[in-house]
Amino acid sequence: MTIQPFTFNPLGVNCYVVQSGDGYATVIDCSCSSESEWEQLRNYFAIDSLDIIHLLNTHLHFDHVWGNGYFYRDFHEKSRALAADHTLYDNIDLQIQSVMGMKIAHPPFPQLGSPLQDGEKLHFGVDSLTVIPTPGHSPGSACFYCESQGVLFSGDTLFRGSCGRTDLEGGNMDDMMKSLKVLSALPNDTKVYCGHGPQTTIGFEKQYNPYLIEAMRR
Repeated sequence: MTIQPFTFNPLGVNCYVVQSGDGYATVIDCSCSSESEWEQLRNYFAIDSLDIIHLLNTHLHFDHVWGNGYFYRDFHEKSRALAADHTLYDNIDLQIQSVMGMKIAHPPFPQLGSPLQDGEKLHFGVDSLTVIPTPGHSPGSACFYCESQGVLFSGDTLFRGSCGRTDLEGGNMDDMMKSLKVLSALPNDTKVYCGHGPQTTIGFEKQYNPYLIEAMRR
């Protein structure tokens, strides 16, 4: 498995292109907010002749879905996310304006694809990702876990030394603690690719992340 990160938009969201050994790929959090950022991503697909099987969102805050319109315009692929976040997607422009303080032009956001399901296995080539619901940052936050490769894509649930904020609409700290406890049960050597910031491991977070440590105590 090859994992290529891109960091896009003013809020620095990590977009991941996850490629299996046989040329199939999944894109997680297509967050590009401009034509130039989208061109970087699209050119990467072309250089490696990738066959994109899945477009996924860890959650539906605007900064993580900003590129969905570009993707649909050029590839006619709809993103999938947990149903509990779908109402957030209906108010993307309001989200953008409230956080950024202005309207920002973008291609129309397409309808979402079928909702992800708890425990669903998303196959692409020889690899697959398992859906783990992790509410807390938002009601429909999810992580994607590849057990065979020991890799977790944590979105805004788990960061290096921290976790996602819970003071936004639909956020809940009790839910976040429960979700972090679920993640703490993964093997210590699990590599964590976060929605913002650097990579980490479950073992490192269990030693040094105060939120994960607190979650394990509960």
